[in-house]
Parts: sequence; structure tokens; C-alpha cells
Amino acid sequence: MALDNYPIAAIATAPGRGGIGIVRISGADLKPFILDFFQRELQPRHAHFLGFNDAHQAPIDEGIALYFPGPQSYTGQDVLELQGHGGPAVLRRVLERCLEVGRPYHMRLAQPGEYTQRAFLNNRLDLAQAEAVADLIDASSSAAAKGAMASLSGAFSKEINRLAQQIIHLRMLVEATLDFPEEEIDFLEKYQAADQLQQIQQQVSNIFAQAKQGQVLRDGLQVVLAGQPNVGKSSLLNTLAGDEIAIVTDIAGTTRDRLSQTIHINGVPIHITDTAGLREAQDQVERIGIDRSWQEIHRAHVILHLIDARDTYTAAEEELRAQFPAHTPILTVCNKIDLISDKAREQLEQWQAEQDTQNHEVLLISALTGQGLDTLRQKLLDIAGWSTITESPWLARERHLHALERCAEHLQIAAAHAQHDDQILDLFAEELRLAHTELGAITGEFSSDDLLGEIFSSFCIGK
Repeated sequence: MALDNYPIAAIATAPGRGGIGIVRISGADLKPFILDFFQRELQPRHAHFLGFNDAHQAPIDEGIALYFPGPQSYTGQDVLELQGHGGPAVLRRVLERCLEVGRPYHMRLAQPGEYTQRAFLNNRLDLAQAEAVADLIDASSSAAAKGAMASLSGAFSKEINRLAQQIIHLRMLVEATLDFPEEEIDFLEKYQAADQLQQIQQQVSNIFAQAKQGQVLRDGLQVVLAGQPNVGKSSLLNTLAGDEIAIVTDIAGTTRDRLSQTIHINGVPIHITDTAGLREAQDQVERIGIDRSWQEIHRAHVILHLIDARDTYTAAEEELRAQFPAHTPILTVCNKIDLISDKAREQLEQWQAEQDTQNHEVLLISALTGQGLDTLRQKLLDIAGWSTITESPWLARERHLHALERCAEHLQIAAAHAQHDDQILDLFAEELRLAHTELGAITGEFSSDDLLGEIFSSFCIGK
């Protein structure tokens, strides 16, 4: 991906009204632009209180101008920030004036993520750190924000680079042996290559466990509440959310469409979707709602199959469960246990114990009183793979996990070659090279332009 040195400009603050708004400009050399815009030079890294004027020197706004010469700036290029009032109309006028003054310098509007993309291409950030910028902006909990900041500071990248250096060292020994076969050095024994490889494999496993935690903290868990009408799905959503999100009545079919809400359990985002009751619909609107319910069910990471504790687990419930995706974890949740007698509760608990022996997990709850909800919350964290023991100090993405998995696979193949009687060193070396390449894809050392374009296009404009 080639670096574009032409200056770019964008509003860097969120849309809408605010006390302060920022227009950010980045380019290879902004001194001529600054002189044209302000009729004066700006001292680097000093706040200048100035007027932002139009072509006739009439004031558009006034505020703070900050000039950061490259390479000691966010993008590695010259950066100018104009901090004025946060009204949308004012910011648009300032931006239009910047583009007008910058026309001779081929200034244009910045694309989403282009500032951070330039920071990456100028080696101000590696790819994992660049992704952490977007993750920090999108963080929905303090734990996620803390993890994103750790990634942005380089904690994740340092682990990956340390691991890469160990693989490079082992590759160097292997390839040196390949270059001098006449010495007949028993490479694997002399340099304890098998032990080194085993240590590297263990470190990959440890980093993967932490990255998995970081991915859970970033992406969370998609949970769908499914079941027949009037089993308490909307009541459970409201209780978990701590607010009256969904309408609750005794009328079957009250919920006609999917309704989603994100909650946090120990900092982990849990995206809960309430769905229409699954039954043979009587009208077109309800049928559309049920079709959408099935769409959500097939996208879910976990399905909470709600049933009424006052009813037995009927053949109809079993038939409904059989229609759920086979690969998705399913929890049968018996709701409304506050409405059953002590004897019925004993029978239900006995049935629950019987189901546990058949790998059919059953939870007993009351959405009204809150009974059993702590157990449900913990179960959701367990399914997500969250553990406070191996809590990740940084965030990670799905692509990071895939790269670590592929790295581990190549190392496993290399270990198999090391155990072979013939000790096939060229194949051993090739698998180490491939493992190293997978780690490089995480930090951006080896990344395709298509991947970079996809990553940076998901950023907000101005960052």
C-alpha cells in the first residue's frame, strides 16, 4: 500500500453539537498551507489563539491552532489541528476554507481511517496498535477501554515481537546448518532445537489464551432469547438490562420483532436479542417477526431456550429445540419458578439433574424475582470463554486468533519433522518461516493491501 503524501483534511470530532470541534489536516509539508491560511508561521507544538477567516478575511470562527511537524506527530507527517467551537455549521465552514486554501497543494477530504493508516505506513504504529485505535473509540466498557489502551501502547505487539524473535533465532540456526551440510552437525541435538521449539509452542499457547480473552472482551457474546409465546423472554431481557426495554403483557405474541440490548457482565459485552414467540403465526406481521427470529437464532453464539416452569418439557419443546442450529450452545431456561409449588420445584430439580447427565443443561430462574440470574450470568461468561484467571491485559481481534492458530499449526508440523528419523531440516525451516509470517501478519510486517484496506475502512472519518 503506497503512502499518499498529499494533504488531507477532515472534521475529527463526532457529528453533532459540542463545546469544541476539531478540524485535522495532515500532509508531507504544511508550512506553505499554514502561511496561506493564517498569513503567518506557527511555532511547533505551541497553542496559538487565532481567527479562522474566510477568503475575504471575515471571521468564520476563532480558536486554537496546533502545529506538529513530522515525523514527531500522530501520522508521521506534518499535522495541523484547528480547535474551534463545536457547531456543525461552523466546522463545515472551517473545513471548506481549508480545502479552498489547500487546493494548490492538492488537499482533499480524508477517507475513514486515513490518518491512522498514514501513521501505520510511516511506522508510527504497527497494525495491531492501529486497530487498537478503533477499538478504543468503540470500547463499550471500562475494561474494554483499558484493554484497548494497553494494545495501543504496544503490550500485545511486544508479546508477538518477542515470540517472533525466538522463531527467527531458531530459523537462523536451522538455515545456517543447511548452508554448511558438510560439517555434518547434528543440529537438533547440538542446539537443543526440539526444546526451543517446545518452549515457543508453549508461549504461542499462552498468548492465544490471553488473545482469546481479549477477543471476548472486545466482541462479546451474541445471545438470543428463543421460545414459545408468554414464557418470559421479554421479562428476562428487561431484568438483565435493568430497564423496561421490551413491552411485557399477558397477551401471546406481544413481541412482534427482534429487540436487542447490550449488557456488561464483568466488563464483557453480552448482546441479548429478544425474539417473537415461535409458533404458527396467525397474521403476516407476526410471521415476518418469527422469520426474523430464526435469522437471529442462526447468527447467535448461544441460544437461551426459555420454557415456562409450570409446564412440562413437552414434545413440542423438544421439536423446537431440534430446529436450533446443531453447532450452537443451547441452555434450557425454566422461567417463572416463583409461581410453582415446593413439590413442583422438587420435581423440576430432579428433572434438571437427569438432564445434566445427558449433556442437556437446564437452569431454573425467575425473571421477576431474580432467582437463578447470577448462575445464568456466570454460565454466559463460561460459554464466552471468559476467565478472571487468564484475563487478557490487551484486546485482540478474530484475525489475530486465526493467525495464532495457523502459527501453532506450522509449529506442530515443524515438531513432527524434528521427530522424524531423517530430521528433514529444509521442511523444518520452511514451517518455521511460515509460522513467523503468521505472526508478522498480526503486526503488519506481512500484510496484503486488501487486508489493510478492509481494516482502515472500518475506522471513523477524522481518525
